[in-house]
This record gives sequence, C-alpha cells and structure tokens, in this order.
Amino acid sequence: MRLVLGSGSPRRLELLAQLGLTPDDVRAPDINEDPIGAEKPRDYVRRMARQKAEASACAADEVVLCADTTVAVGRRILGKPADAAEAEAFLRLMSGRRHKVITAISVKTPNGVRVKDVVTDVKMKRLSDAEIGGYIATDDWRGKAGGYAIQGPASAFIPWVAGSYSAVVGLPLAETANLLQSSGLEIWK
Repeated sequence: MRLVLGSGSPRRLELLAQLGLTPDDVRAPDINEDPIGAEKPRDYVRRMARQKAEASACAADEVVLCADTTVAVGRRILGKPADAAEAEAFLRLMSGRRHKVITAISVKTPNGVRVKDVVTDVKMKRLSDAEIGGYIATDDWRGKAGGYAIQGPASAFIPWVAGSYSAVVGLPLAETANLLQSSGLEIWK
C-alpha cells in the first residue's frame, strides 16, 4: 500500500517521520474550512478531517491520511488567526486558562473513510502584555490553530498538557499508527 498525506502541513510530515513513515505522495485537499453555525468544536474538526479525506483522490493501492486540528475555549472554535490582532485576541482569551486542542485524523481507502479524534487539555499560563507582544512579533502564530505552536516559542507558555502532545502539534501518533495499520498499511516492516 502507498501512503498519501492529504495535508500541506510540514509539522505533519515531521510527525509521520517519527513513526518512520515517509508519504509516497502529498496532496493537500482544498476545502471550505468555515464552521457551520453553532457547530461544536469536536463535531467541526471531525467534519473537516472527513471532508478532507472525501475530497482526496484514492487509488486502489493507496491509503490517504488527512487531519485537522482546532483549539477550543468552551464551545468557541479558535482556528488559524487571520492577522496579528486576532492572534493577540486568541492569546488573551487563553491566558491563564485551560483550553482543548482537538485533532481529528481520517484515513481513506477504496473501502471508505474512517475518522478518529483526540482531545487534549492544555493549560496556558497567565501571559503579560510583554509576552503576548513578544510572541506576536515572532510570527510563529501564523497558520497555527489557536494562534500558537506548542513546539515553538509558545512552549514557554504551557506548564502542562493532559493527553497527546503530538496531537497538539497536529497528528496524534499512536492513534494515527493504529488507524493506518488497521487500514492495511504496514508500519513495522
């Protein structure tokens, strides 16, 4: 079986490499990622992962892996900030609070699509104006759900994580390995 990564995320490529996997192809699907009405964060991220898989071509000898990650404060979805002002607003909202990072993975084979989600609780320390301004100036928030990357400079803001660290980065490795294996991809050759 050939592995296709349905994502343009360099972080997901790096995480797959931790499993010893290099995709045979990378095909990032182009879908509308807007939430629908008052959609709950977990429902949203599962729908995104499924739609990405459904939008991806899949040959008879392929397994297509897609994923989506979102940050949730209560029922509010914090996607990728549009600009520095929105990134700052996200950080102020999460400052001194717990939030959830939800990553859904989907695997498409010729037999259909399967979806699994992982919810991780994350605590962000109370941030000073200087910390927020300094982080925004790094531009590390760009393209990141919730406006931060736990594996970058924002790691200084996160005193604890309960759940899957790799899911917060963008791909829950244990769950991904299990879903790929159960879909026919040999991981331990």
